Parts: sequence; C-alpha cells; structure tokens
Amino acid sequence: MDIPRASAASGPSPIGWAISEQPVPYPQALEAMNARADAIRRKEASQLVWLLEHPPLYTAGTSAQREDLLDPNRFPVFETGRGGQFTYHGPGQRVAYIMLDMKARGGDVRGLVADLERWVIEALSAFNIKGERREGRVGIWVRRPEKGETREDKVAAIGLRVSRWVTTHGISFNVEPELSHYTGIVPCGIQAHGVTSLADLGLPVSMADADVALRVAFEKVFGPVVSAEPPV
Repeated sequence: MDIPRASAASGPSPIGWAISEQPVPYPQALEAMNARADAIRRKEASQLVWLLEHPPLYTAGTSAQREDLLDPNRFPVFETGRGGQFTYHGPGQRVAYIMLDMKARGGDVRGLVADLERWVIEALSAFNIKGERREGRVGIWVRRPEKGETREDKVAAIGLRVSRWVTTHGISFNVEPELSHYTGIVPCGIQAHGVTSLADLGLPVSMADADVALRVAFEKVFGPVVSAEPPV
C-alpha cells in the first residue's frame, strides 16, 4: 500500500481520514498504528485519523487499577500505553485512532485534548445530544435526569499517548455497543456514573451516520481532511 508522504518543504500534509469496514483485532491495530506514527516522525507518512471497530476486549491505560478489572476472564485484556484506566472496546463502538504531528500543532497537548472534546461534543450535537466536559472526569458526559438528579453517563472516552511528538490512541464513541460488557470493569475508574450510547439515548443511528457526523465535526475543529486507506 502506498502511504501518502509528508513534505518537509511545504509543511504538514492534510490529515487523512480512513475507515476500516471490518473489526480489526487489537494487536494488529496497535502494530499498524505505531508503525504509522513512526513513519510520521520520519516524515514518511501523513497524519491520519483511523476509524475502526474491535472485537470485544478490555484495555488498561497507564493509570489502571487491577481491582477495577471485575471480570478478568470475560474478554481479552490488553495493557496499553495510553492515558486513563480500564475501558471496553467492541462492536457498535466507533474507535478513532489519532496520529497527529504535535510539532505542527505547536506542541500543545492540553489544547489537543480540548479540541478532541470539542470534536465529540460537536458530533453529538448533530443528533441533538448535549455532550459536556467535566473537571476531573475525562471524556464526554450526558446528563440523565431520568436516572437521578445528578446522574451522568459517559458517551465517549478519550485516551491519548504522545511519544516523540506524535500522538497515538484517541477516542471511543458509543454508537450501539453492548453496554452490559462494561460491567466487567469499573469504566475509567468511576463508579458514581454510568456509560451510555446513542442507542441507549433512544437514537437508532447507524455507524455510517455516526461516521458522517464525526467527519463533519472534525473538519470544523481541525480543518479539512482527505479520504485515505486504513493502515491494515
């Protein structure tokens, strides 16, 4: 597969936007993501947003607590270098791996996280859902007054790794995953609130519809993207 190359003379190439149509095993995705990040560092590949789904699995971020893995035998568990704690990935959840050159963005990691949050909030607004940030709780949250006055559920998670000025990992956006699979962990180490999805919020949204909303919102926040081939 030919990889679009970045041009040092003309600045960073446009960000590619790739979608895998079939679930990608986690080890294969991790290898491809890291290889692409290495190529970006060497200026041999352009920046990329890669949308995919995984088979059911749990991942542990760098802050994961072993006691938050409640059912270690339910699905495979992978330790990963991203920030955060335990989370679930599986069919019906759109994962977006973000491989960006932070030097081209001025090295502002906090600003990037804020932009990722704004991206998800903007995508949710396409479905008339109000997503919100919460201090001390990474991710995007939706108020659930029907479940309790102070109840909020997470609809999207964010977990990044920045190594040698290039980002990996990214976001997970719950379209219609099996939410019962989250009971095998304490999602992101937070017990006081739950997890939701577009389907759980009463919206029968297809993955294709979610992808369109994500792309439109991404371009509002980050600028134009170009369609690209997935790394695998």
